[in-house]
Amino acid sequence: MSAKYDVIIIGSGIVGLATAYSLLIEKPEIKLLILEKENDVAHHQTGHNSGVIHSGLYYKPGSLKALNCINGYKMLIEFCEQNSIKYDLCGKIVVATNQNETVQLNMLYERGINNGLLGIKKLSKEEIKEYEPYCTGIEGIYVPQTGIISYKEVSDVLLNLILQKGGEIKFGFNVNGIKINSTVSVFSKENEKAEAKLIINCGGLYSDKIATMKGDKIDTKIIPFRGEYYKLIAQRQYLVKNLIYPVPDPNFPFLGVHFTRMINGGVEAGPNAVFAFKREGYKKTDINFKELFESLTWPGFIKVALKYWQTGLGEYYRSFSKQAFTKALQKLVPDIKEEDLIAGGSGVRAQACDRTGGLLDDFKILETEGMIDILNAPSPAATSSLSIGKTVAEMAIKRF
Repeated sequence: MSAKYDVIIIGSGIVGLATAYSLLIEKPEIKLLILEKENDVAHHQTGHNSGVIHSGLYYKPGSLKALNCINGYKMLIEFCEQNSIKYDLCGKIVVATNQNETVQLNMLYERGINNGLLGIKKLSKEEIKEYEPYCTGIEGIYVPQTGIISYKEVSDVLLNLILQKGGEIKFGFNVNGIKINSTVSVFSKENEKAEAKLIINCGGLYSDKIATMKGDKIDTKIIPFRGEYYKLIAQRQYLVKNLIYPVPDPNFPFLGVHFTRMINGGVEAGPNAVFAFKREGYKKTDINFKELFESLTWPGFIKVALKYWQTGLGEYYRSFSKQAFTKALQKLVPDIKEEDLIAGGSGVRAQACDRTGGLLDDFKILETEGMIDILNAPSPAATSSLSIGKTVAEMAIKRF
């Protein structure tokens, strides 16, 4: 830790690891260190997501999300093939359950076409049953590119490759301060110190806090949203063959409760999206009063809460009512019953919110003196990670 580095990456989620890997591919001689506050990689968003390989269906053509998802998708599949990582391009269906949703469904179809998705097709009410016999809807879309994977496994492979290429990682280093002189210094609460020419902030749920540690002000705050899952009991997993999604609300950057077959077995149902009282608040009882106060007093969040309070209440109701959660799932698969569901895991999404009340939909990367900050990288960041990593690595290399 006494040595000086060319680049320090804060955070070992899949985006941080992909960035480190890309840097070592592009510039093998670089001296690189990853700082991680936990004792393992992919501990938070990466390790708690549903393991879906996203196709690029949802994202505005030309946006960072669309470009990186489509490029990242290809890179991810190639990476898995090269490193014998298990994945399954099983496809998914998106289902409209009422006439009001068909307009948005058709828009999604056109967006998929514009994003270059080959083989995507519209489904009639009868054709939906050919893909998912127990699913009910009035219209649907079949997306063959969608798949399932374990992003924790991808992250473990990335770490091994980084170490083989001479990169280093320090676990248990909780960044507490950043200072810029001739180099950039990073400090921990334990008075440990690391120095580099450039810091890359991949801090996820704490990326906004890390971005302001050297004194800069930013117009973005991370607002944590917890997603809670149920699992189907083994005897009822036959109700779902692969992946079933609802038509998403175009005003809300979450995809709604859906069904996902998992790469290592089982079927998840969810998630909802509830405001979390702690940035790493995986349980309903988790609360950090300082973080809660910061979220509640952020001008942008106040505007979001006033605008979407009815949606938010509905999400909280489903969080505490298994009956309500089941009812939401029954819109897609009517045969689902409360007793078919057992408690699953949960994850927390780092949702960036600007001062004006905008929930940032696209990725956001900020370049400042001595630092590159990835300030918003929600889904499909895992699918896009190798593309994002390459993009950030190219930004970094220009600094040397």
